[in-house]
Amino acid sequence: MAIQFPPRGWCTHHSSAKGLLFAAVIALTGLAPPGFALPDDSAVTTLVKTAEAPDITAEAPANTAAPEKVIGLRPYTARYRTTTRGMELDLTRKLKLGVAGSYILTNGGKIMVVGFHEVSVFQVDGTNIIPKSYVYQGTGLINRRREVHFTPGADTIRSLHKDQWYDLPGTDRTLDRMSQHEQLRLTLLNDPRPGKNISIQVADGKRVKDYQVVFVAEETTETQLGPVQTLHFERLHDDPDRKTDIWLAPAWDYLMVKSIHIEDDNPIEIVLLSASIDGVPVQAR
Repeated sequence: MAIQFPPRGWCTHHSSAKGLLFAAVIALTGLAPPGFALPDDSAVTTLVKTAEAPDITAEAPANTAAPEKVIGLRPYTARYRTTTRGMELDLTRKLKLGVAGSYILTNGGKIMVVGFHEVSVFQVDGTNIIPKSYVYQGTGLINRRREVHFTPGADTIRSLHKDQWYDLPGTDRTLDRMSQHEQLRLTLLNDPRPGKNISIQVADGKRVKDYQVVFVAEETTETQLGPVQTLHFERLHDDPDRKTDIWLAPAWDYLMVKSIHIEDDNPIEIVLLSASIDGVPVQAR
């Protein structure tokens, strides 16, 4: 899975446990986070309005193929715990239905005086995610903002990075940092072949990045909810000192139940604490 972790330089200049733990949270950014505070309603509402602002009713590309039965995404709430160097941070991410057939994915976290809120708004056309906007807002000591905006039919993507706008090359399969995870889930929901490797393209900052997610094995994974059958994937890295593994649960709509990222011999582990899909709590069988 194309889980995104901060550049190595970020960890180098913020080598404290708090910095690494916050790095892990940003890594959820998507794939988001004792004393964790969810973004308050007003903060989330503001980001959603920003992400939804331009042309939310734009039509998705027409699908001329013969209609097929598609398994869609269902709203969910998932709580995770991130652990590194003896420190823990709980986090929650939510997917809900928006207006005009859109989906809204929210995420956020806070450590001491450092935090972030982020929102991704997208639509679904068959088995494809059609991203609309992504907005990230750091709070506290790291008051940084990122935005990525997609225009239907355009071959460029507008990206805000370090207070400067960039025009990035885009295709009909380019995603943002958060919607990439929902694309992985949607792909597996409709094509659950365990041995299938998956390519994902993400617009992030000043460039567009391509990731390969490789199937490893079917495994039984222990969770706080009990043992659950999972598919183990590995994200390939160019750097041999970096390794990312992720475990997804087919019985729970391919929600992530565990992730381990290793960088500079430091492991960052993310585990599922609880989740509900369509308001119904998931349970181990």
